[in-house]
Amino acid sequence: MPANASNNSELPGIERDEPAPSMRAAILGSLAAAVLALLLFSWLAEEVFEGGAMRFDDAVRAWIHQFASPSLTGAMVVISALGSQVLAVAVIIAFVIFLRLRWRRAAIWLLLTVAAGLVLELTLKYAFHRPRPTPFFGAVPHTYSFPSGHSLMSFCIYGVLAGLLSHRLRSAAVRIMVWIPAAVLVAAIGVSRIYLGVHYPSDVIAGYLAAAVWVSALLAADRVRKRKRRSAG
Repeated sequence: MPANASNNSELPGIERDEPAPSMRAAILGSLAAAVLALLLFSWLAEEVFEGGAMRFDDAVRAWIHQFASPSLTGAMVVISALGSQVLAVAVIIAFVIFLRLRWRRAAIWLLLTVAAGLVLELTLKYAFHRPRPTPFFGAVPHTYSFPSGHSLMSFCIYGVLAGLLSHRLRSAAVRIMVWIPAAVLVAAIGVSRIYLGVHYPSDVIAGYLAAAVWVSALLAADRVRKRKRRSAG
């Protein structure tokens, strides 16, 4: 065995090899997650536009709004920005870092995620045309409400960033420490949109589900590609 073979997973652009059974399980798991998220999104969309979700939306909005305070509102404005302006900056920084580290495939994944996420967000918003709720704080955004773009894009991008980084880490504990902040951040961004009153809770959940469909489908496609490449090799 070459002297550097054990360190391949730590080199820029080199991915950890996965056993064939693990890869098959990952493909099936990703496809199952995509199908489940799609079914849940379809059910939620039907509930929203038949009026069945309104009681839930109003109850959650009222419950969250009872905790409102000037300091909490300021914090929620900052957290909300992490799903829009700061998110765009994070993408640019990550893209430059990936290129400098010669993680070309990771950079392509990131660009594909951003482009597809934006197309998915705009397509769904204009397909469903749900009006915004009356905000608790700030002005009414100009775009439609369903699904939440902040939730969708933060799930896609922070999730993919966490996945790209964790895939290049050997320690399971460190990989977990990458995923936990990403998950907390995505959840906090969704809560901030409900707190500020610019989205219904069902909008936020729909954003997560739509993103889960896309990310899971991408993961499945990537695993299939790697399996074919390994078989061809």
